[in-house]
Amino acid sequence: MTPLQALQRTLAGEHAAVYVYGVLGGRVSLSREPELAGLLSTAYVVHRGRRDQLTAMVRAKGGDPVAAEVSYELPNAATTQAQLRSAALVTERRCSATYADMAGSTSRADRRWAVDALTDTAVRELGFGGRPDAYPGVAEL
Repeated sequence: MTPLQALQRTLAGEHAAVYVYGVLGGRVSLSREPELAGLLSTAYVVHRGRRDQLTAMVRAKGGDPVAAEVSYELPNAATTQAQLRSAALVTERRCSATYADMAGSTSRADRRWAVDALTDTAVRELGFGGRPDAYPGVAEL
């Protein structure tokens, strides 16, 4: 995978994450579940910022940023608090895998960006009930 392809793939993943977190955030009650609402809101803002950064990074490399899809499939029904947490965890795990791929296909500032994003999303996974791995985003053999 070329560095530009890695950036485009990561951008596509961020488009999906922004969509999913937008839906999840609309399904949580701030008054009944303030902790979960806060986690989902923070994740939405972070992923939206990353999407915007990646768009700029792709343009800086001379690429035409990949567009978002009209909609994305949610990881589950996302109607209960447990399903909302699970959907967010799946989303963060998918992003972790994408960031790990980007780190392996880029160098210098782009690689540092991917490693920072990977670290951040690995920590966010814990808030949604994930368990730490030796290398977040990297599948076990």
